[in-house]
Amino acid sequence: MNKTVKKLLYVISGIVVLFIAILLFHIITAKPAEYENPNLQVSRIDFKSNIDSAQAKQICADLRTIKGLTSDSIIVKRNVVVYFHNNKITNSEIVFNELMTKRPYDAERFLLPANMKNKEVCPIDQNSFSYKALKTINQFFN
Repeated sequence: MNKTVKKLLYVISGIVVLFIAILLFHIITAKPAEYENPNLQVSRIDFKSNIDSAQAKQICADLRTIKGLTSDSIIVKRNVVVYFHNNKITNSEIVFNELMTKRPYDAERFLLPANMKNKEVCPIDQNSFSYKALKTINQFFN
């Protein structure tokens, strides 16, 4: 082979080895992200009538003043308001009561039926091979 081709192959293989070393170093030393989501809870308020855009803005503004709500996570659709709150600071009953004191809304707090309270919400079959394999791989890297 030509000397130039050999040098080029050495340089390319050196770069590849360097990238692999950097990747391995990153995988070994990287810490997994820690989220405070275990305290995040989703709740819902059902309104008796459909909510127009002006009412939606008013409801969102009222909800944002309540302590413990994550202000960027308020969803208003038709006659339902879904919001996220920190369950260490507040709960859905307190939020609902505070909202009702701000304005006379015609609404009720959504309560989960008793037969659904203990149901699992994860749609993945936790006994499946793919779930167990992915969990093992995830634990290896974390």
